[in-house]
Amino acid sequence: MREESSVSRAGYLRENYRYFHLRDTAGQELDFHFHEFDKIVLLLSGRVDYTVEGSSYALKPWSVLLVKHHTIHKAMIDKSEPYERIIIYLDGKYFDRSAPGARLMDSFDQADKRGEHLLLPTEQQRLAMEEVIRAYERAAEDQGFGAEALRESYIIQLLIYIGRMTAVSGETGYGQYDPKIRQVLSYINENLGEELRVEQLAERAYLSKYHFMRLFKSQTGSSVHAYVRQKRLLHAARLIREGMSVNKAAAESGFGDYSAFHRAFRESFGISPGELKKQ
Repeated sequence: MREESSVSRAGYLRENYRYFHLRDTAGQELDFHFHEFDKIVLLLSGRVDYTVEGSSYALKPWSVLLVKHHTIHKAMIDKSEPYERIIIYLDGKYFDRSAPGARLMDSFDQADKRGEHLLLPTEQQRLAMEEVIRAYERAAEDQGFGAEALRESYIIQLLIYIGRMTAVSGETGYGQYDPKIRQVLSYINENLGEELRVEQLAERAYLSKYHFMRLFKSQTGSSVHAYVRQKRLLHAARLIREGMSVNKAAAESGFGDYSAFHRAFRESFGISPGELKKQ
């Protein structure tokens, strides 16, 4: 596979949410990838490290990892131990609409802005989450009146608990990333429409070009070029979905050559920019 294609879109969500309780001795290891939906990872047992946008986290039992849509991430699983986890895919827009005053998805935005995606609950918070999860799983087989609404209410309760954890959370101490690379990642994300040459980014990190390239790859798992390209494509897709014309979205995302943009977009998302616009 070419290096430029080393970050891929993975998974689909056609429901308001999808809940998984998985137990195995290997897990599913994917290369660096992103989703169109928000994701909660709740570790129950096992040893797994997650890299999220250049930050590395060693998950602990009952720690909560928040992965916002379009965020590039990867799990590194120790296959010598059983791996049990709960994973929840979420349509953030649906939950924002279902309880507009509750701001249920704000925790994902805050995690993304702070660059701290892992939450470590207190014993009281853990017990509250465990109770909600058990209630959801008991209701999973219920086909009676209002069963789906009951299950969804438990997901909303879990989001409320996570939101409260986020509101009082300080530094988790689990982010293990180089501050120079974090600074560059922030600069890239804030300047996707501008020229982003490797030499320019290396200067911002006060590193030589080749040292910077090696450090960036070790921290993010992606080359500088592949990372910038993927972030620009995600930004363009977001602008198109929000109603911007395809040509303007390409320009706003830093693509000067429309044919190259069109080819890269189809390669990454499996559809053309025009087809996304029609959707």
